[in-house]
Amino acid sequence: MNANYYQDTTQEVLKKFEVTPDGLTKKQAEDRLQKNGKNELAGEKRTTILQKFINQFKDLMIVILLIATVISLLIGEVSDALIIFLVVVLNAAFGVFQESKAENAIDALQEMTTPYTRVRRDGQVQQIQSNEVTLGDIILLEAGDVVPADARIIETHNLKIEESALTGESVPTEKHSDVLETEKPGIGDQDNMAFMNTNVTYGTAEAIVTGIGMETQVGQIADMISGVEQTTTPLQKNIDHLSKTLSILILVIAAVIFIFGTVTGRETPFDMLLTAISLAVAAIPEGLPAIVTITLALGTQTMSKENALVRKLPAVETLGTTEIIASDKTGTLTQNKMTVEQVFTNQKLMRVSDFSLPLSSRMASIMILANDSQQSKDGLIGDPTETALIQYFIDKNDDLKEVMDNYERLDSVPFDSDRKLMSAIVKNNDNEVYCLTKGAVDVLLDRTTQINVDGKVRKITDEDRQKINDTNSNLAHRALRVLAYAYKPVEKVADQATSQAYENDLIFVGLTGMIDPERSEVKEAVNEAKSAGIRPLMITGDHKETAQAIATRLGIIKKDDDQGVITGSQLDEMSDEQLQNNVDQYSVYARVSPEHKVRIVKAWQSHEKIVAMTGDGVNDAPALKTADIGVGMGITGTEVSKGAADIVLADDNFATIITAVREGRKVFANIQKAVQYLLSANLGEVLTLSLMTFANWDIFLPVHILWINLVTDTFPAIALGVEVGEPDAMKHKPRGQKSTFLSNGVGSSIIYQGILESFLTLGVYLLAILYPEHSGSDMIHADALTMSFITLGMLQLGHAFNCKSIHRSIFSKETFKNKFFNWAILGSALLLAATIFIPGFNDIFHVTLLNAAQWSMILGAVVLMIVIVEIVKLVQRKTVYKNL
Repeated sequence: MNANYYQDTTQEVLKKFEVTPDGLTKKQAEDRLQKNGKNELAGEKRTTILQKFINQFKDLMIVILLIATVISLLIGEVSDALIIFLVVVLNAAFGVFQESKAENAIDALQEMTTPYTRVRRDGQVQQIQSNEVTLGDIILLEAGDVVPADARIIETHNLKIEESALTGESVPTEKHSDVLETEKPGIGDQDNMAFMNTNVTYGTAEAIVTGIGMETQVGQIADMISGVEQTTTPLQKNIDHLSKTLSILILVIAAVIFIFGTVTGRETPFDMLLTAISLAVAAIPEGLPAIVTITLALGTQTMSKENALVRKLPAVETLGTTEIIASDKTGTLTQNKMTVEQVFTNQKLMRVSDFSLPLSSRMASIMILANDSQQSKDGLIGDPTETALIQYFIDKNDDLKEVMDNYERLDSVPFDSDRKLMSAIVKNNDNEVYCLTKGAVDVLLDRTTQINVDGKVRKITDEDRQKINDTNSNLAHRALRVLAYAYKPVEKVADQATSQAYENDLIFVGLTGMIDPERSEVKEAVNEAKSAGIRPLMITGDHKETAQAIATRLGIIKKDDDQGVITGSQLDEMSDEQLQNNVDQYSVYARVSPEHKVRIVKAWQSHEKIVAMTGDGVNDAPALKTADIGVGMGITGTEVSKGAADIVLADDNFATIITAVREGRKVFANIQKAVQYLLSANLGEVLTLSLMTFANWDIFLPVHILWINLVTDTFPAIALGVEVGEPDAMKHKPRGQKSTFLSNGVGSSIIYQGILESFLTLGVYLLAILYPEHSGSDMIHADALTMSFITLGMLQLGHAFNCKSIHRSIFSKETFKNKFFNWAILGSALLLAATIFIPGFNDIFHVTLLNAAQWSMILGAVVLMIVIVEIVKLVQRKTVYKNL
């Protein structure tokens, strides 16, 4: 695409595209559509259901489980193989279901492009589908339209286009058809060009299409996104590292047990192979992938109720690790809607929250009548500055019809960028004619000779002018857009409405200060983010003063913190290395381009920070994709930004991000609890089996180990995944990139708790041998093996209560709040007890009936396990974790 059409005259552009002002002929349009394709962005290639399913089996732990399944089948253990295989398949099914569900929901949100566009072809105006617009088409634009393609404006009448989706600026750009003399102007400064997916807010225009589909500015950004490598989430890194570590340890331990048992003649090689496989299955937390998936899926459900739609499961947990939230300003931190905030009238400045401008006042009539906004079924249409004036009265529940019925518009002097004024000539019901004018303060004051104060008109003084100018300066310094208002009675209506005829000898009445205000909930969300150790950044294409003012109001930076604000031009003067070295000095980035945003994200990532990027515009998409987690906007977000995001906010509410962070932290904590529970239980099993082998005691049969795994691993661990969040989850610093499931004392807890489980199990076995309830060596050893089997299973169920909180005591009113957990423990205990009490199971599991004394010994070991862990937690809270 020729990027310099802004330097060509209208005739030169028409000549280059071989088209006349009458537009393309029907044949030209058909040929070009055939040659250049449709005016569409290339969609991201979707994976099929089968591909999604296969992708679930790439985890090393899953591969080992599948190998164990095959070996179990080969040695005739069909039931064991079936159990393992079902766990693996269920895990894969959960992953596929969630991915597909998220993609379908995203498709429902993608309604950005305009379905129809007006074009001139063969000299006739036609309405065609936007994807059929082609190069050289003459398109007709008016207020309310979305620009269908990149185009050079060839004729315009007071055109304004809101380009925040592309540039980040909330104030519309005034457009014209003149040639630009500037060398390589930025997109925001190409005032004779219109760009795909931007919104016409005011006026009309004709333009010639210079770029379609992927050749547009939007398309180029979409192409940038496709070149960004997908980052690996902290959760994926954690699971991958844990899987590899466990797999190596398991294979080594299983090999040692097999060799030792075979060499010492404990069992036949075949039986020892079966025992080694059983040990491997015992050591592998085969439920972990399913538990992680289920916990994440439940997290996505919770987040969807809070209006956060998760496209990729690991994104839930990644938010919990976030250290930097880099947010676009327009539409994300702010409302993307100009709003009247200050009113200056009768030489007094007041906030709209403290003062209500009377509908009967002269200033109110100017704001309402010198205004080209239109009401539609979708709300107000027009220039955002003018719609803000009307919205001010609508928000006060004023009856605008009362003013409009009292006046008839006779004529108007439209706004233009040179004059910076707009006037309406109106006549009231008493046949009195007035010129009502609004515009830039300095220009309007130059044409003012009188002032209206408290309903009395007098000559304007130098002191009056000074106060007006000081107020204007004060409001502008706070990044408010200021408009001035004046009027005058008209004795004779001119034949032609011109500035010379009407806009002189005006009577000044007041000023309004407008701004795209921050969302009401964002300041609190920013404070919560800071208390959680997360650093919020503002990254915007808007001007430095506006960005700094909003950032100060939100608490992102302190008042008058000029050092914390940097512009895109300053970034251009920095090398990547310089930016990386100084990136922590800046919290606000103004007038930046898409490339700048990517550089900023990468600079923070070079410090091993987990970066979340939020935004709604096309210009945000590359950074959304580059960041560790991209958060798009569902309502105002463009199709490109939503496609690049990991999470889409259905309500465009910044505070929802903090809710999602809180949920992400809860999800990680719950997965960590499940990991602690599973690995300490599996360590207990491995140690018990290993020590039994080395001590030459009777050892558990494969069916014992597999039954304990099936009964105690699955439901209790899943139940831990739905625990309520810790009350102080948002009062701690983020875990950071180097944190793993074993951090924060979990690794050491797994080790001592696994050893404790093993020693208590072996202790019960030893007591059963020393203090037998039956005579005869076979019965004594059978009782001992049965008691140790039940003890190991019951210890794990009791230990599940310990794992409800990693460091806090379980003795609280919250202990039994999780009903799913209560039923899971009860159900698992009954299944464990069934091996003894249900007739026929005794033979399958090779167990004996136990009396009350033996059961009391087992339950005593369980109580002892809980008490010892509670004592260790208490010591930890008094020493290492004093803040808990």
